[in-house]
Amino acid sequence: MPTAVILMNLGTPAEPTPAAVRQFLREFLSDPRVVEIPRPLWMAILHGLVLPLRPRRIAPAYRDIWDRSEDGEPVEGSPILYYTRRQAELLQEYLRGQRADITVTHAMTYGKPGLAETVAHLRREGFGSFLVFPLYPQYSATTTAAVYDQVARLYRNNRDIPDITLVRDYYRHPLYIRALANSVREHWRKRGAAEKLLLSFHGIPKANIAKGDPYYRQCCDTAEHLAAELELGEDRWQVSFQSRFGKAEWLQPYTDKQLIEWGRQGVSSVDVICPAFSADCLETLEEISVENRANFLGAGGEDYRYIPALNLRRDHIEVLAAIVQEKLPGNRQ
Repeated sequence: MPTAVILMNLGTPAEPTPAAVRQFLREFLSDPRVVEIPRPLWMAILHGLVLPLRPRRIAPAYRDIWDRSEDGEPVEGSPILYYTRRQAELLQEYLRGQRADITVTHAMTYGKPGLAETVAHLRREGFGSFLVFPLYPQYSATTTAAVYDQVARLYRNNRDIPDITLVRDYYRHPLYIRALANSVREHWRKRGAAEKLLLSFHGIPKANIAKGDPYYRQCCDTAEHLAAELELGEDRWQVSFQSRFGKAEWLQPYTDKQLIEWGRQGVSSVDVICPAFSADCLETLEEISVENRANFLGAGGEDYRYIPALNLRRDHIEVLAAIVQEKLPGNRQ
């Protein structure tokens, strides 16, 4: 039976306009996996404050990243959608000589193309076996589990249930760690190593960890393995967490505050890498590359460099291919 591999990432507005951003945020922030505030309270906040105000405020940031890359790739449209689509195409090419019965495509958790319509289309094409691959190296209920929920709805809403396998995480896969290390080393060869390497992961509320989410532990594990691969002493690197939202306490240290603290302490140069992101997006291209650059330089720092996500690197595609091969029917571990 032919197998379809579906690479999945978070999603994006269809265009960088307030209306499109509002539609995307409505779907994204309505997911109880993303925001765990009691539903009646959160729905009142979402529809009364967030959706009327936030889209107009952040649409310009989406316009700034549209068609933009940090790695020289000629991106078209939304970077996260472009990179995810191209990752699927490159993975298909890589696997072509090894497994002729595999087709690789992509879907988004929020926005288009969605998982349900992607699976429906593939089933009409004759596919009965699926490997759903969320491109989140570290598992969190706020991201990976939302994909599991969508798969569960496919099971619940179909009489003829397809064979679906999911990739849960790959936060310490040796090829993933090696690809991250390669990207850092290549950056250092071109520009020299900064005083500090900051490993900035997407944040989640601290309360989620107390409830059992393994995300913090997996982020720290990734960071420790990467630092060991790079042979960095403890004084050369730091983990931090970005993209907090709302007033609750999130995982710390916060990326923006850490960079300001370093600038005030006299750290002159910093390299920043975001190991939780498989593709560049708003949170890396705007928040990390632009906003936090201003934070560090404004606090007294002199040199700030963002190391792009793995994106379309050959060694990144090799990571994805290795995991697919490990998880395919007949090879499952």
